[in-house]
Amino acid sequence: MATRLAQLVPAAQARGLTRAFAGRHVLDGLDLRIEPGEFVALLGRSGSGKSTLIRVLAGLDREAEGAVTTADTVAIAFQEPRLIPWKRVLDNVALGLRGPGARQRAEAALTEVGLAGHAGDWPLTLSGGEAQRASLARALVREPGLLLLDEPFSALDALTRISVHRLVLDLWERHGPGVLLVTHDVDEALLLADRVLVLDGGRVAYETPVGLDRPRHRDHPDLAPLRAGLLRRLGVVNPEETV
Repeated sequence: MATRLAQLVPAAQARGLTRAFAGRHVLDGLDLRIEPGEFVALLGRSGSGKSTLIRVLAGLDREAEGAVTTADTVAIAFQEPRLIPWKRVLDNVALGLRGPGARQRAEAALTEVGLAGHAGDWPLTLSGGEAQRASLARALVREPGLLLLDEPFSALDALTRISVHRLVLDLWERHGPGVLLVTHDVDEALLLADRVLVLDGGRVAYETPVGLDRPRHRDHPDLAPLRAGLLRRLGVVNPEETV
């Protein structure tokens, strides 16, 4: 079983992380380090172990072997908002909070994501984008040192996704957690992250810094070679290169 230590620095670190299912190694001696305040995106083919890694870092999968170190507080937002339907939005955000002022902290988090007017609503009355904002508020109200995002934008329509991208960057810059974003979208990774990793064979097979000031734009010329390199690593051939 992976040993877990809580500390402030780094935001996350894994050494020799291995996880097998039915004899198949999904993670195979993986090494990873995320610095405090760093935004890292993780790409990989379906079944490459991205979500397994997220679950191990979140403490939801304790069957992995190796060493895992994380910040004291870890929060996660999934592809589905996973709001409890019989609790109102504010109660969902405040779920698990302890101590004085918990409700006020939840109210402030909802205001921060633009949902102050929905505190008393039922989750099923929210749009997809609003529900995902509530999920982010629930994660960030805990002031995590490590924020794990497991494809939280994939179910959103294109316009809502752009809006939530901007919100995530704004919240990240304001709160400063280390972030690991799992995504299948190369452009999304390049637009949001400081560093992009490709998971293959159970390990980090490739990584590249992005190194551009934000806001970034999809048509920025410096992104083109990074995009092409990542697509090649993912097995996607640029049609222009085959002409």
